[in-house]
Amino acid sequence: MKYVLPFLLLLATFATSVLHAQERSHEFENLFYDTQLPAGSREIRAVWLTTIMGLDWPQRPARTESESAQQRKALTDILDKYVEAGINTVLFQTRVRSTTMFPSDMEPWDGILTGEPGRAPSYDPLQFAIDECHKRGLEIHAWIVAFPICKADVCKKLGSRALPRQRPELCQLCGDKWVMDPGVPETGEYLARFCAEVTRKYDIDGLHFDYIRYPEKSWGFRDDKTYAKYGNGQPKAQWRRDNVTRCVRLIHDTVKAIKPWVRLSCSPVGKYADLPRQSSSGWNARDAVSQDAKLWLREGLMDMVFPMMYFDGRHFYPFVVDWNEESGGRPIVPGLGAYLLSGKERGWSLNVIRRQMNVSRQVGSGGQCMFRSESFTDNTKGLYDFLARQFYRHPALPPAVEGATALPTPPSNCTAQCEKHSLRFHWTAVAPARSAEYARAARYHLYACPSDTFRIAEARRIATNIEGTEFIYAPALPANLHQKFFITTFDAFNNESEAARVEIIY
Repeated sequence: MKYVLPFLLLLATFATSVLHAQERSHEFENLFYDTQLPAGSREIRAVWLTTIMGLDWPQRPARTESESAQQRKALTDILDKYVEAGINTVLFQTRVRSTTMFPSDMEPWDGILTGEPGRAPSYDPLQFAIDECHKRGLEIHAWIVAFPICKADVCKKLGSRALPRQRPELCQLCGDKWVMDPGVPETGEYLARFCAEVTRKYDIDGLHFDYIRYPEKSWGFRDDKTYAKYGNGQPKAQWRRDNVTRCVRLIHDTVKAIKPWVRLSCSPVGKYADLPRQSSSGWNARDAVSQDAKLWLREGLMDMVFPMMYFDGRHFYPFVVDWNEESGGRPIVPGLGAYLLSGKERGWSLNVIRRQMNVSRQVGSGGQCMFRSESFTDNTKGLYDFLARQFYRHPALPPAVEGATALPTPPSNCTAQCEKHSLRFHWTAVAPARSAEYARAARYHLYACPSDTFRIAEARRIATNIEGTEFIYAPALPANLHQKFFITTFDAFNNESEAARVEIIY
């Protein structure tokens, strides 16, 4: 009998542990249940397309017209892969390290395009990227690296056009690389002027800011003299945060005055600050690098943020919840470390990213963003296939941005002429309003529906971002010519009109 009681206690303990394990197992399984958004939902599905050092594109310089054509073809191939996978937003690195991917009046060309810093290519890469993205219904946001400047050896090659030569009072040499000093008031003014140049010249959908933060300690950045000159006795940590916020505010006010629909976003460090029950381990946005990104969201200085959440476990899940709980109602788009799937990095399994995507969607995030492009398009561990076939199976438009005063008007006189194996759609353009907020010409979506009544949950989007008033639809299955079709107008803020029915003419 003396052995019976211990045995029963052991059995009870085992049974309890089994039940607990089962509960945890079900919880774990739920994390891998791929959540699906209904058709017609809004979600940002983005990729960072990195141009620095040719990491994603261009991977080799073009010194001849033939090589230039190959360079352009390589970019369109990447964009085609995005479309096939359900991506809707491209973050195109435009300002690299005070060097550019477009002909700037302020800064020189980046050397990756031609193999020579400062040398112009035979085409405008940013304009080409914009045109090709919009053809495919993709948003394109100009990715701006804010404070870092090129390395000292590159500055020497650029000569008088290098930023440290042009504006030495804004710059500091840290080891072998230059960096702008956020504490100098003119730094924010300079960046705002640069962003104004991009915004005026190009039909971009957004501006996305990287490294809009103080350098981490390893850079050896010293701002004692700047603090002594401008600090006014303010605690240095708060003074630094205020400096970065001042830059953000100047950029916001400048850009929105030119084109209020241009979305402003940034990629802060993935953990905002320590949480009550979870430390950030000394690496966070607010305290380590002076990014008060939650303040920027609350005050509307950023339309969305893409926190760089290249972590897992307790360093990911509590922090993604924290971002969403204090988003100010604006989209939080976790940046996910697709590159960490590589065996050369951490060798994560696909399930790590899969679980993060599902949980971020479940807690109300505004989408996901992959870093970086090649780590996504090369289908490491099957990531590309997972998105194309499962997670992004239903297309989605990016969310609308605050600012529009009214919904756009639907198109009128919508008809489609049957031409053997295709339909040629025509409609009357929606006249743009006179106010600046609608200065960009209207664009259109084309839908197919199973019934005479337009229901977004049942609709299948045939084409997006159509410019002009004509579209030819040639489906693979002839039976699809006999569906019901509808056309909507969408404005620069991504607001969509009511649907107009298309009359088919046989």
